[in-house]
Amino acid sequence: MALSEYKMFINGLWVDAQNGARFDSLNPANGEPWASFPHAQEADVNAAVEAAQKAFENPAWRNLHATARGKLLRKLGDLIATKQTQLAQLETNDNGKLIRETKGQIGYMPEFFYYYAGQADKLEGQTLPLDKTDMFAYTTHEPLGVVAAIIPWNSPMYLTAVKLAPALAAGNTVVLKPSEHASATILELMHLVQEAGFPDGVVNVVTGLGVDTGSALTKHPLVRRIAFTGGGEGAKSVIKNSAENLAQVSLELGGKSPNIIFEDADIGSAVNGVIAGIFAASGQSCVAGSRLLVQDTVYDEFLTALKTRAAGIIIGDPLDPTSEMGPMATQTQLTLVERMVATALAQGAELIHGGKRAAVAGDGWYFEPTILAVDDNQCSIMQKEVFGPVASIMRFKDEAEALALANDTEFGLAAGIWTQDNARVHRMSKAVQAGIIWVNTYRAVSPMGAIGGYKASGYGRESGIDGVKDYTQLKTVWINTSSEPMADPFVMR
Repeated sequence: MALSEYKMFINGLWVDAQNGARFDSLNPANGEPWASFPHAQEADVNAAVEAAQKAFENPAWRNLHATARGKLLRKLGDLIATKQTQLAQLETNDNGKLIRETKGQIGYMPEFFYYYAGQADKLEGQTLPLDKTDMFAYTTHEPLGVVAAIIPWNSPMYLTAVKLAPALAAGNTVVLKPSEHASATILELMHLVQEAGFPDGVVNVVTGLGVDTGSALTKHPLVRRIAFTGGGEGAKSVIKNSAENLAQVSLELGGKSPNIIFEDADIGSAVNGVIAGIFAASGQSCVAGSRLLVQDTVYDEFLTALKTRAAGIIIGDPLDPTSEMGPMATQTQLTLVERMVATALAQGAELIHGGKRAAVAGDGWYFEPTILAVDDNQCSIMQKEVFGPVASIMRFKDEAEALALANDTEFGLAAGIWTQDNARVHRMSKAVQAGIIWVNTYRAVSPMGAIGGYKASGYGRESGIDGVKDYTQLKTVWINTSSEPMADPFVMR
């Protein structure tokens, strides 16, 4: 089968890498190459960043008033809505996520562009109540300049939207670098960016490996902000590279999120929440609820119900709408999950369900939904991010122990709390160290709700009003209203 050959998008043009280098993307459902992409080197990255800088300085974008930027974002959202099926199929081919999930994600994605379209002309400054009667001062929010957005493979369109929409709303220009494992939908999105009417160079895409393409982008002297979603090691490289030009950085990193089930929880609902948190998307989610903390009075009941539900999950072709779990996105990730499960068993974990590659026709990278019972929170499977469909379950006696276990991790991205006790909801929500708390639900998102982590899960926020303010810099303007000459220049006013 002939590969689909893609080009990069730089300054409104579709281009190959200057040296002609390319790489293939493999379909996780069968392990076969399906598409080919340019492998950008430093020269290509320079071209993209310089195009973005010129576009930022160009009056066609720089002088475009905020309401007009908002209208462009709204049009882009409308265009995405018309291409939902096509984009969803591309994303499923690229990263193996279920078509039912990619359709849902991309179907909701226009809402992010609509939300930030409305925010574009709401970035209001303030007049300052100074303690100097002969001075007037006010503040304005201004764009930063060129934004480098590093997109992972697990939810490329969604994680592009939460970066691209607020960056453009604030008046910045953007260079996107998608994962080498999932680049197709981001490039397809650029056709819609063109159609929406954004000036050339405002949005650019370079494709390639993180070690060279990503590094060249994050250390470029014209980049003023880096928005990174990915793993801890990649984040360290980004921070190091950003120091070269003092670029602002936001990091949305991994997690080891607790899902806490109290004895008064609705067990059926909690089981569904746990399934959503760890087996949806084959566990390849930064907010995966991989640590199940269950009160001992309902532990056996809950575990039986969870095992029964996990055993009934339909594993298969992600393009089949009846499938409930698809493959891992890469063979490397599949091997890693296998190794981490084996290590956990060697450390004393008990295998309740799964634990091996799933029997699916073909050479795809499928792994069974897996449940491991653990009695030691320091077991590696309770501390290290798996990024696969592996849930570790552990008992707790009371609220104090649940809280201690929940916070006993280097991560702090998300947490789930299952209880009917409203007072407990507020106590736990306040005390759990995580940037996102879901109560009697899990993995819910909205453009209005900020996303971001505590501790090793990163810093900065995406979505919500804070998501767009982070793409601005604050300017304070001082005006002397006195008719008197300037006073003693050697004394601070």
